[in-house]
Amino acid sequence: MRSFNRENFFPIKNKINTDFLSTFLGEGLLSSKISNNFEIFDISSLSIIRNNSLLFLENELNIKNIESKNLHVISNSKENLKYYENISIVKNLNTSYNEILNYLFFHDDNKNFPDEFSLVNGSYISKYANIDKSSEIGKNCFISRGVEIGKNCVIKNNVVIKNSIIGNNVIISDSTSIGTTGFGFDFKTRGSQHLNPQLGIVIIDDGVHLGARCSIDRAKIDFTLIGENSMVDNMVHIGHNCVIGKNACIAAQTGISGSVTIGQNVTIGGQVGFAGHIIIGDNVIIAAKSGVTKNIKDNSVVAGFPATDMKEWKKNIIRQKKYGH
Repeated sequence: MRSFNRENFFPIKNKINTDFLSTFLGEGLLSSKISNNFEIFDISSLSIIRNNSLLFLENELNIKNIESKNLHVISNSKENLKYYENISIVKNLNTSYNEILNYLFFHDDNKNFPDEFSLVNGSYISKYANIDKSSEIGKNCFISRGVEIGKNCVIKNNVVIKNSIIGNNVIISDSTSIGTTGFGFDFKTRGSQHLNPQLGIVIIDDGVHLGARCSIDRAKIDFTLIGENSMVDNMVHIGHNCVIGKNACIAAQTGISGSVTIGQNVTIGGQVGFAGHIIIGDNVIIAAKSGVTKNIKDNSVVAGFPATDMKEWKKNIIRQKKYGH
């Protein structure tokens, strides 16, 4: 499993411990159980449990064999009290997530995000970024704190890179933005002041090519990943938490909603749209302008809206032309 140091990208704003949460949450806290008091400096997800961290659980769930020594669960389900020794039950999980993490971390959707820049060859590069000397950075780029760029990369003009780890031999074309804020908020409580802090990163593996004017959102907690040797055309959007396997080929103007998992050796035509939270298998081919709304099995070839087996899709087209329905 990939790992990264969150504080490299999102510095700690205020130190907190588990005892402090009861006071901080105030009337939003329904009940709590604390077996040991420890400092909190990270966040866990269901995929990756981290030490000295918070885990936000929306529903009843008993996670067994938790390896973390210091994990505090925050949940809106009272049923979880019986599963965990360190837990707070809150009225509104989304509000608690926002309040706690906005207090704990600096991030660039709030004011006073700490960073320092040097003007290098016409681009602003953070003093806290780590860029291999063999890589080339074009004009008018912006590279923020924590960013790592490996060997022999080509970063063209007007590129924005934030909250990202870039591998070796990566090409990023003009006006692409990487590590931007994920589209995460409570659907019932909209507006810029209610954004969920997006505190994950983007990982781009070796040999990836990104076209011009792409946008790749950072993850909410863990990472958005583009696998080795993947080819991404111009004006492609990849939402937060997406994981794209090796050797993907994604044509122009495709939009991939958040939390989509795409397998290896997948070929995607232009202007394809993906619903969120679905899984695409290995060796899948998706025709241009398809609308993908559900999981697709390995080795499938699909087309249309909603995307279905291409042979069936062609039969339906013929039937419609012949019979008018």
